[in-house]
Amino acid sequence: SGGPPRTPPALLCSGVEGLFTIDSVTLKLDPSGEVTSGTFMDLNCEVSVSHHQSHPLTHSFNFLRDDVLVYSKNTTEPAVLHQLTPARAANSGTYKCQVIHMTDTDCSTTGLQTPVLQVTSQILFEGDEVAATCSAPDEYGSLLFHFYRDQEKIKQVRASGNSVETRLELKHSGDTHLCCYFKITMLPDAGRSNNSNTVKVMVKELFITPIMNILPDVIEGDIVEFVCRVVIPPPNVTVFLTKAKRMLKTAYISLSHSLRVLAEDSGEYVCKADRGNVQKEAYESIKVKELFSKPVLVMKPREVFETERFTLNCDTDRYSHERINIGDVKYSLYRNQVLLTSGGNYSATARPSLNGNYSCQAQAQGRGQTKKIFKNSTQIVLKAKVPVSVPLLSVVGGRLILGKPFQLQCQSDNGSLPITYTLLSPHRQAEFRVVRRPWDLALFNITSIHRSIDIHSFSCKAENNPSQPYMESSGEHLRRTATIIEPVSRPVLTVTPKMRDVAEGEDLTLTCTVQRGTPPITYTWYHTKSALPLVSKTTNDMRLSHSVQGVSREHGGGYYCVTNNPSNDSQRSAMVTVGVKLAGWKKRLIAVFCILLTVSLIIIILVKKCLLPFRRERTVELSVKPASTKTDETLSLTHGEVNEAANVTPGVMRRSVWSDHVSGSGECTRVHEVNSYISTVGTLTM
Repeated sequence: SGGPPRTPPALLCSGVEGLFTIDSVTLKLDPSGEVTSGTFMDLNCEVSVSHHQSHPLTHSFNFLRDDVLVYSKNTTEPAVLHQLTPARAANSGTYKCQVIHMTDTDCSTTGLQTPVLQVTSQILFEGDEVAATCSAPDEYGSLLFHFYRDQEKIKQVRASGNSVETRLELKHSGDTHLCCYFKITMLPDAGRSNNSNTVKVMVKELFITPIMNILPDVIEGDIVEFVCRVVIPPPNVTVFLTKAKRMLKTAYISLSHSLRVLAEDSGEYVCKADRGNVQKEAYESIKVKELFSKPVLVMKPREVFETERFTLNCDTDRYSHERINIGDVKYSLYRNQVLLTSGGNYSATARPSLNGNYSCQAQAQGRGQTKKIFKNSTQIVLKAKVPVSVPLLSVVGGRLILGKPFQLQCQSDNGSLPITYTLLSPHRQAEFRVVRRPWDLALFNITSIHRSIDIHSFSCKAENNPSQPYMESSGEHLRRTATIIEPVSRPVLTVTPKMRDVAEGEDLTLTCTVQRGTPPITYTWYHTKSALPLVSKTTNDMRLSHSVQGVSREHGGGYYCVTNNPSNDSQRSAMVTVGVKLAGWKKRLIAVFCILLTVSLIIIILVKKCLLPFRRERTVELSVKPASTKTDETLSLTHGEVNEAANVTPGVMRRSVWSDHVSGSGECTRVHEVNSYISTVGTLTM
């Protein structure tokens, strides 16, 4: 556990980093006192230092538990945090923080009184340390000694033997009573010893409180003398002067510091006297009245465009009437730290060469003063705005397709932001876009146009200065720069020869024609018998043909063509059906065969007619004979003859008519006569 935080006297220290003084060191425990095991604890050590360096000093923060170092860190920060995450029983003890710079140390401590006590001296000055020895001659083992001052626990020291010697710091003047007791570390149940004898120590006060003489009310330019000293000082007393923790000057016993003051030198000054660990302070404040106020630079108008007039005026609104007159203040104007003009006023026409950082300097010398006071105004940055140039309209992507959405961009090459762009068209409401950042674009979404000439109806205007007219452009730039693509119309497929039936071996020409469309146009022909295209060709023409050489029966069927162009909007024609007829030579061959067949039939019929009387006589002869055993034979012969005659014609007929029938051959009609004849012969036989 740790006691409440305390602020001991600071040290005056001198080392390689210059002069400094430690005002205080404070150790804070959160939570403090007795805590439950497993609690997260913060040990925060803070130091307050005054020094004359512009950069912070480096300190070593040492955290000690029962005078044993447990954590150390070197830093320029004024505080260091040491955490117990979490705290356990082994972390119990008395903690202190020691801040070390070079060879000087200062620490905030809390401790416990000790049991058996002897001291080396009983008369001390405040801030001195006394050597104290606490012992238990008849005890053995490891002991934990506790020290008390006026019943306040101030230190706890662990020893491996029965005696311990330590140093106790006595910071307050007056009589102090010291005592100690001990506990056996390995036998906590044995309890604590009785209190030791009480030793009385007298601590004498150090009369080193400094005095400081200063003139409280002064005016800028006056010289102020700061006097800091100790009256009847003891040996080894150092005094130093600080303001806002900045060391101004240091010396032994007394010092004097002269300063030509300005308004910012107003405030509290501290005179400190230091001896050992004791430090005492005196405070004085001064108020420095302004000789004249800080000048103010005003530009009108605050924002100016190129070719416009602007003015600069520098002035101060307050001054010390008892030291100067208003006319005693002189002004100078500067651009980029270079003198522009002597005087508080300037007027010019804005242009790029006048851009820059403008400031004003005022100077004056009060009556009775030997040096002038200079004050500078806050800088004004002048960057003349650029008027907007004529905007240009363009199609995003460089091309548009009739009938489909596209974007227009309106942009000016020159002009300070923000710029307001307005898109105008007779057939739509005006649209606005405000470009505020360099990477923003003024984009307008257009539903579609259906004629190329419609692109001329768009115009754009831009403005960035309400006092100047806007700049406007027409759609002429669009006509020159944009690529306008008209989708292809639905194609028409025609077939040559025009009759949709073509003879085998002839050439078939498929012609695909479109009425509208931006070239190049891609023509693709398809045959319904296959999903793959027959051929695909690209041309700038509005019609294109494809020829099929020497068609055959498999070329019959449906044909169609598909067209496309950069619009990627394909169009398909209606399907045309093509029939394939027999070749001419095949027709002629069939006609010759039919003629031959007809002649053959005629010859057969004539032969049959010549044999008919003979067969009839024979038939009659056989039929009038009387019945006998040869009747069946006669019938058989008669049927055999009849069948022989009948079998001649059907065989010929099957070969010439049913197998090789040709539409339109009239020579083969006499086959019916043969059939009729065969039927008659059969009847007679029976």
